[in-house]
Amino acid sequence: MKRAILLTIAVFSAAFLSGCSYNELTAKQQNVKGKWANVESSMQRRADLIPNLVETAKMAGVQEQEVFGQIAEARSRLLNAQQQPGQGVEGDKSPEQRQAVIEANNSFGGTIGRLLMLQEQYPQLRSSEAFMKVQDELAGTENRINTARLDFNQAVTDYNTTRNSFPAVITASLFGFKEEPFFQADPDARQAPTVGDANRLRRQQAPAANN
Repeated sequence: MKRAILLTIAVFSAAFLSGCSYNELTAKQQNVKGKWANVESSMQRRADLIPNLVETAKMAGVQEQEVFGQIAEARSRLLNAQQQPGQGVEGDKSPEQRQAVIEANNSFGGTIGRLLMLQEQYPQLRSSEAFMKVQDELAGTENRINTARLDFNQAVTDYNTTRNSFPAVITASLFGFKEEPFFQADPDARQAPTVGDANRLRRQQAPAANN
């Protein structure tokens, strides 16, 4: 008798949760998490490539130390944001943590643009085979990130649309299904990056060299 009662409760609960969109929300949320994992994987690949690009630029004699410092700092912020322990229900990253990673990625992307602009000022860097090889690899990585970002945003759209529809919105409120943030580019990304005044840096270094 007890087993029959428990079975009835289980069947009723499954039917209730299915009817109130709980299962659908769970499936779509898992899809968002999977797409986000692809985004982080692509960003990690880019972060691993950047040290090679920086070292190649240094070997070519480029003196833009300010840019190198910005790249190192931005890369560190991105890796720290990615490596933060998940605060979600299942130990994965929460929407707030994903937003922090997005912001760190946008900052990192801006510093990469400044580094690539260096080749416009330094002919020897432009002709460096190693620099061009890493740059090509970086271009491929950026394409991967863009594809993963589009897939992620599509999954977020699907999930958020379902979450905010009736009766799923009630279920979302009861069971803590939060809205997911879209992966949006930083507004500054619309402007071409600059690397500063190379001549000014040379003038600053000249007195030290004479001494």
